[in-house]
Amino acid sequence: MNYIVKDENAIYYECGYSSDNALFLKLGSEAFFITDSRYEIEAKESVNGATVIIDRDLYGQANKLIKNSNIKKLKYDPKEWSIWAFEKLKDGLKIKFKAVPDFSHKKRIVKSSEELLLLKKAVTLGAKAFDEFAEIIKKHGFGQDEKMLTFMAKAMLSQKGKYELSFDPIVAVNANAAKPHALPTDTILSKKDLLLVDAGLKYKRYCSDRTRTISARKDFEFGYKQRFKKKKIQKAYDLVLKAHDNAIEKARSGMKAKKIDALTRDIIEKGGMGKYYVHSTGHGVGLDIHEMPYISSKSDTIVEDGMVYTIEPGIYVPNEFGIRIEDMVAMQSGRAVVL
Repeated sequence: MNYIVKDENAIYYECGYSSDNALFLKLGSEAFFITDSRYEIEAKESVNGATVIIDRDLYGQANKLIKNSNIKKLKYDPKEWSIWAFEKLKDGLKIKFKAVPDFSHKKRIVKSSEELLLLKKAVTLGAKAFDEFAEIIKKHGFGQDEKMLTFMAKAMLSQKGKYELSFDPIVAVNANAAKPHALPTDTILSKKDLLLVDAGLKYKRYCSDRTRTISARKDFEFGYKQRFKKKKIQKAYDLVLKAHDNAIEKARSGMKAKKIDALTRDIIEKGGMGKYYVHSTGHGVGLDIHEMPYISSKSDTIVEDGMVYTIEPGIYVPNEFGIRIEDMVAMQSGRAVVL
């Protein structure tokens, strides 16, 4: 197979190293990692299975390699390329460029046993950070606004810089939690408020992703059992938890992704709150925080053993509250196993 990849994680998947200015080119049995002199030492130490080429003009060098080969077709992911970069790459070439959207994500959709171990480790570290964050909130968090709580979450997740974050954490109180991708505000956390935390960290580049919604009592934990003072919130929480548990219990390898989505959506709709469930059930996780498979009502993807994805149903009532409960699962021996 002949192909070229430009995305950092796609390159890392191919050869075990990447930088923010590199290309990976596969021409039959030959592979090339092309980067500039800033990354020469690390590339020559770390790249596996590819010849390292140092050149300031990445696209020109790739163009020459392709021109000097005997290939007739080259696959690429159009989502990775700007018009300028792609035009420079193919300048003067007579071959056929075949666009394959999500090329690398499709290759990575089924995780190897080694990848599953890395993802398990990332999830375990992330869960530990949640527990530590809970202790910090109980001691120092009440009376702080979402901006400070988000700062505190970043410190706990990264272990003071030891780990990269999968994404900027979401720490939302009460009505702000009704925004699925809420940004931090000046809202102050008080006891018995609703608090939603969505966060993850990376272990050896592999991501974790977890969400908990809790009643911020003085002795709270980021567990599944939560008691809220308002009946409407409690009803919504119980529905989301039921939907979450149902999907994990009943998901099977061989199902279409949209069938797994229905395992959460049907419960929330039957509970009368379907209009407040505004996103899909989940998404794949790996080197990228969002990758295949996508667990949505429109996806015909067949879920297989080795795939890893989130189960994260939610209910979001504008100007009132939002609830989401999220775990990462791996399909193993035909069933969903919480990592």
